[in-house]
Amino acid sequence: MTAPTATLLPVATARQTRARLRAALRGERPALWAALAMLVLDSALTLAGPLAIGRITQAVADHRGAGALTGPVLLLTVAAVAGALTGWAATVLLARAVLTVTGRLREDALAAALALPVDTVEAGGTGDLVSRVSGDAERVSEAASGAVGDFAAAALTILVTLAGLAALDWRFALAGLIAVPLQAHTLRWYLRTSRPLYAAGRSADGRRASALLGAFTALPTLRALRLAPGRQAEVAQTSAEAMAYEFGATRAATRFYGRLNIAEFTGLSAILLVAWALVRSGHADIGAATTAALFFVGLFDPVNTLLGTFDSVQQATAALARIAGLTLNGPDKERSSAPGAVRPGEGIVVRDLRHRYGDHGPDVLRGIGLDIAPGQRLAVVGTTGSGKSTLASLIAGTRTPYAGGVTLDGVPTDQLAQRSGESARRIVLVTQEHHLFPGTVADNLRLAGRAASAPDVEAALAAVGAADWVAALPEGADTVVGRGGTRLTARQVQQLALARVLLLDPEVVVLDEATAEAGSDTARTLDRAALALTEGRTAVVVAHRLSQAATADVVVVMADGRVVERGHPDELRAAGGVYARLWESWTRGGDRTHHRG
Repeated sequence: MTAPTATLLPVATARQTRARLRAALRGERPALWAALAMLVLDSALTLAGPLAIGRITQAVADHRGAGALTGPVLLLTVAAVAGALTGWAATVLLARAVLTVTGRLREDALAAALALPVDTVEAGGTGDLVSRVSGDAERVSEAASGAVGDFAAAALTILVTLAGLAALDWRFALAGLIAVPLQAHTLRWYLRTSRPLYAAGRSADGRRASALLGAFTALPTLRALRLAPGRQAEVAQTSAEAMAYEFGATRAATRFYGRLNIAEFTGLSAILLVAWALVRSGHADIGAATTAALFFVGLFDPVNTLLGTFDSVQQATAALARIAGLTLNGPDKERSSAPGAVRPGEGIVVRDLRHRYGDHGPDVLRGIGLDIAPGQRLAVVGTTGSGKSTLASLIAGTRTPYAGGVTLDGVPTDQLAQRSGESARRIVLVTQEHHLFPGTVADNLRLAGRAASAPDVEAALAAVGAADWVAALPEGADTVVGRGGTRLTARQVQQLALARVLLLDPEVVVLDEATAEAGSDTARTLDRAALALTEGRTAVVVAHRLSQAATADVVVVMADGRVVERGHPDELRAAGGVYARLWESWTRGGDRTHHRG
């Protein structure tokens, strides 16, 4: 099997996984203890069947009349009714506790995934992240909703049944215990064999998902360049690797259950031999022997369930470790790092900022230093590849710098981006990649502010110049858009994205070519929308058109990862430097909207 090409996201240790599980269990222990009590009663009631059959058998052997059946039948009836009630109560209590815990784990996983730095996600592959918040979360949920109750019920049934055997005669219990060493040895072998299989299998599944998502995302390019066969081979290789682990786990499980059958045969043979000896010597009657044999046969399913749930537990444990691994770089870790006291009014400070992609890649930013005062509008211009977008993502905190740092009022912006609540909304990055969510226009805007009223939505649409075309829709802001609804143009989607940010109302807005759009009329509309968005806010604008830089308070010109010029746009035009040459080239161009600033 080949080694993975991507640096997968971290996997939590056993200790870290237990800590995450304990945190998810907070407040649910009373319900779990109550469920355990109901399971104990339910397990004790399962002994009623063998006891009743043993009494009936003894009555037949003694040639007693039909009246001897009244007691056993009444016992079965009462036990059935009581067992139904206790089983129902245990199921309800377990469901309430388990569903709450699994829901909490899912929420933690999603929150941690959303807080991961972009560099971390890109290094590990999007597929690995998706497999954790979907497949792994589902594996934990299934095990928790099924295996937890099954394990507890089976374990309690085994203990109660062994106590019942001992109550009949201690030699019955001793005979039944003969199977335990075989079962323990089988379980130990299985755990030792399956644990690494499941852990590696979940990682292989993450690599398969990453390869599939990468292929689907790049499908048009792969077809255009005739690269589909090569990518298909990569997908096939990762799929074969994942299937190899699944086949290995299946083979181990088959051998596991085969060995358990041998242990059951050995234990039942011992029970029957002891029963024969005790009945022959007069130390036990036929009814007791029958009850003992039925007790032990009744252990087959609980023992198989108990040991079989280790299979689900093993898979769920591996999945839980991957989910908990997300939080190693998530909001909990960042909150605990105590970045320092907020210094209001300091604005954005960039100090000796350096960045590279990958541990051994070249520097794409080289010692950038900037001071952006509160309320100031900074425009970043430069040719393609100069480092503008990388600078924007680092200022917004969606990436962690390789060296140096970016702070907002003294707090590192990458830590702000990984927090939850209001502090995470202090600074927002808007790129040219805008997503239209299924739903109405108003739904798309209220993603940024659930409490936004209809007037709030209307005001945001008006501010970005979208009020007229939204009003012209069949149902106005309540019109369903996107897939399955009214199709919108690229400009309209961009305007909704900007209006969404207005409802979010951040202190700082970073626009990374967020209004890049061909066509002069559209360009002017989006430029006005961007101005409305940045009004009264600290703003960093990566300019797609130099007209966006003309209204800035300060312009910085980048080249080869460095700031080569900075100043007011009028001053830079008069200075005759790089910005002046860019401006002259742009103003003389036949189509200004296609010149990248």
